[in-house]
Amino acid sequence: ADKVFVNSAFTESVVRKTFPGVGKCEILYPSLNTRKFSENIEDVKPELEQLFSENKYVFFSLNRYERKKNISLALESFSILCKQYPSCHLVIAGGYDPRVSENVQYHLELEKLAGDLHITDHVTFLRSVDSATKLCLLKRSTALIYTPSNEHFGIVPVESMYCGTPVVAVNSGGPLETVQDGCTGFLREPVNSQFAEAMRRFVEDEGLTQRLGNNGRRRVEECFSFQAFSDSLNSAVLELCLIG
Repeated sequence: ADKVFVNSAFTESVVRKTFPGVGKCEILYPSLNTRKFSENIEDVKPELEQLFSENKYVFFSLNRYERKKNISLALESFSILCKQYPSCHLVIAGGYDPRVSENVQYHLELEKLAGDLHITDHVTFLRSVDSATKLCLLKRSTALIYTPSNEHFGIVPVESMYCGTPVVAVNSGGPLETVQDGCTGFLREPVNSQFAEAMRRFVEDEGLTQRLGNNGRRRVEECFSFQAFSDSLNSAVLELCLIG
């Protein structure tokens, strides 16, 4: 191949380690269909509207129900926060297929963990949410809690930032390149006390969600929009043509 594209610097490091013979890779960040996430929120489900009206701070976790996504970190971190600020709520949503045993088992494990942590009344579990529900949660939550480690890119933090919602993510993999610590969210070690501390900031600083959310929106428009993707790809193709 004349040029090999990868979706992040982290992926490049994995490719070079796995395939030492591959030359320099070109990083081409995936783009976001911003039009889809610019739609107005319509027909919000009554139970979702009630959730936001009854809870001042709503934190949102969006992942498939798979153990490698480390969703338990969100629950453990939230339990620390909830002891001090009971007006908080955590929504855990994700892809769920009843035919996949891991999805079924992990969902049950997480429900049990919420019970063991005594936060069942402060946590809502949703499975395979529709687009309208996802968009509503991305736009109206206090912050997104993104718990996987070593994600090759991770599109969910980018979706959240475009929707104006800051991100608390693990400081590894793709989020190191998408989330700007202290500017569009917070990057932390996958430790519940560190995640809880970052979440607490949004509760104790009323304007933090909006300030970081505005920064995140601008960052996505500049770096992860379809226009940014097109410009990067076009530059790479022109460079090849000049060399050829």
